[in-house]
Amino acid sequence: MLKILSRLTFLSLLLIMIFMGEVHSAGKQFGKISLPLGKVEIQSSGSDSWEKVKPNRPVFEGDIIRTAAKSRAEITLKGGGKIRLGEKSELELNEANVKPMTKNFKAKLKKGNVFVSAKAAFGEKKNVQLRTPTAVAAIRGTKYRAKAGDDESEVLVYNGKVDVNAAKNVIDERQEKRKTFAPGAPTGKPKFTLGPVTETKAPTQVSGPYEVTLEEWVTLAEGMQINVRKDGKFHMFEFDKSKDGDLEFVQWNKELDAAGE
Repeated sequence: MLKILSRLTFLSLLLIMIFMGEVHSAGKQFGKISLPLGKVEIQSSGSDSWEKVKPNRPVFEGDIIRTAAKSRAEITLKGGGKIRLGEKSELELNEANVKPMTKNFKAKLKKGNVFVSAKAAFGEKKNVQLRTPTAVAAIRGTKYRAKAGDDESEVLVYNGKVDVNAAKNVIDERQEKRKTFAPGAPTGKPKFTLGPVTETKAPTQVSGPYEVTLEEWVTLAEGMQINVRKDGKFHMFEFDKSKDGDLEFVQWNKELDAAGE
């Protein structure tokens, strides 16, 4: 009788956890899609099919979210923070590690536009790392926008600081070329480890756009933009806030931020 009661209790707890969104075949909960506008779809981890997203739908590691034309989506991160997708965008949720005072998220923007807002509470460590086909952006409590492209990606900083580096595949390809043409270079694949982000000063002088290769992490301050090409070369400059503010996607983010304050 006690064994039967124990099994029933376990099943009840399991059903409650599933209902609350804490158990998922893909992994940990990343957050929820708090605001789907237009045609927003999700492909759950391990699935080949896409389904239409309903408001407050939980999302997990391994899920992929995409938006159609004239569509947008807001993801509320577990533990606070927002990721917003523009139209014709696709975002893969890679990792969520949420603890009381430490919250780390990793995602890959395959295409389109994304806005990240992750303000950290006092004493809290919050990092949202976003990969594009050509760049990696990592923040610790700030706001930025990224645009993904196969040949070039953009990162614009609205508040705080953002650490940016070339994407791992770009660095690996560049290192492989160096090994191929270097006299007496050893064979084998070069090693690359994406370790803790360290702030390094950006080049103070650049003779022209895209003439310097991004070799290490650089730190962008508020009002700065960096464009990173697939060959690893980059152009960093102060963007036109007035022109940027005319974009519908930027205006939408400002309205949501103002409503949430």
